[in-house]
Amino acid sequence: MESPILKTLYIVRHGQTELNKLGIVQGRGRDTDLNDEGRRQASQFFDAYQKVPFDKIYISKLKRTQQSIQQFIDLGIPFEKLSGLDELAWGVLEGQPSTPANRAAFLKLIRNWLAGKLDTKFEGGESPNEVKERQLEALKTIMSHPEEKNVLICMHGRAMRLFMCVLLNKPLTEMETFPHQNLVLYKVTWDGSKYEIVDFNNAQHLR
Repeated sequence: MESPILKTLYIVRHGQTELNKLGIVQGRGRDTDLNDEGRRQASQFFDAYQKVPFDKIYISKLKRTQQSIQQFIDLGIPFEKLSGLDELAWGVLEGQPSTPANRAAFLKLIRNWLAGKLDTKFEGGESPNEVKERQLEALKTIMSHPEEKNVLICMHGRAMRLFMCVLLNKPLTEMETFPHQNLVLYKVTWDGSKYEIVDFNNAQHLR
């Protein structure tokens, strides 16, 4: 007999911002707005999922997440901001132009993480292990409401990769196995004992 689904999490990345478009790292320290393309993506996602009976919405403290799902909030669905859902802080690299040197530094840091050096970070930034700690706090809050059966979560690219590892109990070194683009969906169910991805990196609503 199959276990009953106790909760379904619809986890999306925010829509496109101008810094996304330019390939500039924004992170936790850059509170940017969606651009025209990002607002279009938000509308496409709303059109595709507005019939889902969401009980609650959880977003990060950064406005690009709220802007991405504002149309759901406008339906009267309650929402809560959790700093645990914020993007990883990239420190000194945030907002810097996408130069060969900056890209090389970024790739070197990612390689360190994938090699298991999960405490490494840029000056003024956060490590994957630090992000995991605050994500566990956010998850505790989200899962402490059994009455919320369908939950919409809007967060950020790198944070989302880490969050998927946290949910599936995978080492953070597997973060790159979770691709994403702006306003892509991961749908995850919880049956009381395990999380399972039932919709992986779904971008059909953006076509």
